Amino acid sequence: MALHQGPDAQDTRHFRRLAFNPFYGEANPVGGMTEAPPLHRLPDGPLPPMSAYQLVHDELMLDGNSRLNLATFVTTWMEPQAGVLMAECRDKNMIDKDEYPRTAELERRCVAMLADLWNAPDPSGVVGCSTTGSSEACMLAGMALKRRWAKRNADRYPGSARPNLVMGVNVQVCWEKFCNFWEVEARLVPMEGERFHLDAESAAALCDENTIGVVAVLGSTFDGSYEPVADICAALDALQERTGLDIPVHVDGASGGMVAPFLDEDVVWDFRLPRVSSINTSGHKYGLVYPGVGWALWRSPAELPEELVFRVNYLGGDMPTFALNFSRPGAQVVAQYYTFLRLGREGYRAVQQTTRDVARGLAERIDALGDFRLLTHGDQLPVFAVTTSPEITAFDVFDVSRRLREHGWLVPAYTFPANREDLSVLRIVCRNGFSADLANLLMEDLERLLPELRSQSRPFTHDKRAATAFHH
Repeated sequence: MALHQGPDAQDTRHFRRLAFNPFYGEANPVGGMTEAPPLHRLPDGPLPPMSAYQLVHDELMLDGNSRLNLATFVTTWMEPQAGVLMAECRDKNMIDKDEYPRTAELERRCVAMLADLWNAPDPSGVVGCSTTGSSEACMLAGMALKRRWAKRNADRYPGSARPNLVMGVNVQVCWEKFCNFWEVEARLVPMEGERFHLDAESAAALCDENTIGVVAVLGSTFDGSYEPVADICAALDALQERTGLDIPVHVDGASGGMVAPFLDEDVVWDFRLPRVSSINTSGHKYGLVYPGVGWALWRSPAELPEELVFRVNYLGGDMPTFALNFSRPGAQVVAQYYTFLRLGREGYRAVQQTTRDVARGLAERIDALGDFRLLTHGDQLPVFAVTTSPEITAFDVFDVSRRLREHGWLVPAYTFPANREDLSVLRIVCRNGFSADLANLLMEDLERLLPELRSQSRPFTHDKRAATAFHH
């Protein structure tokens, strides 16, 4: 989230008042006029509820349309019944297990379902929890990795040993936050050539006695590709045979953890691999729930140090909890259980396959235009990245993103990280609700814009870093 500051005292615009339409007042548009409220301080008195609603509603009309936002992985459509359930549960505090025992039970069932879905050897032995999203889940997983490493190296830490975490430069920014907040060295494997994510050899090469773990991403946010989790585990197995180093793997399945089990059952990435100690996913991404809910699971209690677990009284018993947040709504957990119950395995498979079909079809149509080169094809995550063809000099991806925004489409353009800062791409995220019909409309707008873009003398972007629309 942005770090906000108060208004600049020299800028008088910050001290203006909201314009108040007479119709927004009470029944009599003259007699019911209410004083226009200030922007940056509390009003002196109350407003009628309809007046307050309309003022906020009108300002929010200037936001982008979430259904046309092809930058976000977050769910932008759910069934009305899910919305009703969420409204019924929005006043329930998830941490109050004894006051809301059935909500707590639904959370427990979701953890059990995910343990089974991710092929835990003993689903009943898996420990896990809901979170506000994958960022919190990753923080928890990282904390567990660091604490286990610290206990194994108590004779050296915190004295001479500095813990490190190995991952690709393409990881989501939450991992950089974790390393910063918890004082862990981030060992980032850069991109090379057409390799846009972590590879097994590079991961093993960066590990040493201070490595708390390796993060493997099942679905890179940069291009939608899966990292080779099984190969990474095999390389770490070989490393252990040579050196004795036993490096655990955490799988960041923020998106792919709810795609691969249904569409890529032959891809081995989960608890079937003994080296995978923990997995997280975002219920509010391809888990198909409105934000914000995430999930973190550990193979067994041995992977989650007991001293990190906080215990609360639950119906006279013991309810262990593990989270950074305390109070948070139970609505999203209830919505996750509803969606699991509503769809089942076959329903999830149908939804995710439809989304992948849309992504692959759209990628093929964009590729056929001749102006673009696909980096990925939407055949892993329903996400693909595309850059302009080498011969295109009149426009760049930032021009395309800017012009599509004029038609309501939010398509991010951004540069890749080290060592491919030279590569600028568009990334298109296809989600449930982005239908084949909407994909057709996007193509129509793109084809309508291309003749104008081709006629430009040069790209209009001067500072690619400033122009980027991608920060996650």
